[in-house]
Amino acid sequence: MDICRRRRPEYVPNSISDPSYLRILDTTLRDGEQSPGAALSSKQKLEIARELAKLKVDTIEAGFPVASKAEFEAVKSIAKEVGNSVDEDGYVPVIGGVGRCNEEDIRLVWEAVKYAKRPRICTFIATSQIHMEHKLRMNKEEVVEIAISSVKFARSLGCHDVQFAAEDSCRSERDFLYHIFGEVIKAGATTVTICDTVGIMFPSEVAELVADVKANTPGIQNVILSLHCHNDLGLATANALAGAYAGARQVDVTINGIGERAGNSSLEEVVMALKCRGNSVLEGVYTCINSTNITKTSKMVEEYTGMHVQPHKAIVGANAFAHESGIHQDAMLKHKGTYQIIYPEDIGLERSNDSGILLGKLSGRHALKVRLHELGYVLNDEQLGIIFWHFKAAAEKNKSITDDDDLIALVSE
Repeated sequence: MDICRRRRPEYVPNSISDPSYLRILDTTLRDGEQSPGAALSSKQKLEIARELAKLKVDTIEAGFPVASKAEFEAVKSIAKEVGNSVDEDGYVPVIGGVGRCNEEDIRLVWEAVKYAKRPRICTFIATSQIHMEHKLRMNKEEVVEIAISSVKFARSLGCHDVQFAAEDSCRSERDFLYHIFGEVIKAGATTVTICDTVGIMFPSEVAELVADVKANTPGIQNVILSLHCHNDLGLATANALAGAYAGARQVDVTINGIGERAGNSSLEEVVMALKCRGNSVLEGVYTCINSTNITKTSKMVEEYTGMHVQPHKAIVGANAFAHESGIHQDAMLKHKGTYQIIYPEDIGLERSNDSGILLGKLSGRHALKVRLHELGYVLNDEQLGIIFWHFKAAAEKNKSITDDDDLIALVSE
């Protein structure tokens, strides 16, 4: 059973008492839902939010209230129910809503999230030259002024937890990024977010950027530095981990890695990478995620969004703990640690057989014998030899023999 070995630090919006603790912000219900075709009903969003609370994510980014009345009501219901469900350890998730840097968006966010015990307003504006020139049609001074006034307005509403994100940070001029972060910190932001909006960065670049922001931004020591990565080059998880190692203390993730275009950093990958290697590689960076709820949440998100998980997807894919090669199967039957670095029970996965053996044309006699024994058949070497070659012939045609009835039929013949 997966229980956080260290006590979750008491929640303070702009600081973390344990310097090794990494906050997890889940944006499945916001950025994840922006995946083409992944629209969720209000009821589905609430059910997913309940599962995210069972995962014990630090912050649930519940949606974009200005998008529609239904979206506003969905975020509001999550704030009222999930945002007030305090467990026996005192855990209750922060409930965040996202709005652009304008008063209408920010007011609506506050009206939706204010019912939570820990409400957060998340606001953003683009800071790269290409976005400011071609999308916003604003100069740097105008962008900074809007960012400052928006954070001040959010604080004036009574919100003590304000997250400011610089969209397309990674293509922004460094000095400008330091400047705008410094100004919104003075205005009252409690978290500032570096966004790799187009997924262009390599891990070494992310680590350097995080270190530079920490070294050059006035007041950065008084807030949480956060990281939001996209997966356009398949590096979102690696980038999130590199940023955490360099000193970011919140990372934005989604269940199954869904999100705009190629998706976001995957919650299950980031969390299990830290569980597996956090102490040895990342100098003790840890989360308090209850990983035993990963499989259930993953399947719910897959079903509700219609975004199917590829079989070879890390951690939650159908093949993530399956073994078909005869060499692998033989080793696994002798010791699971030969080919598994984490175990299915770590993510709440139940399997029909304990070793994850998937019988197919590459399987050996040992694996077939064990599986037949699990089905109640004790065979001598001659019987096993006859059945094995019949099995091989069937497997050549069918690729894998996953149905127990097929194996029983082979024995009967």
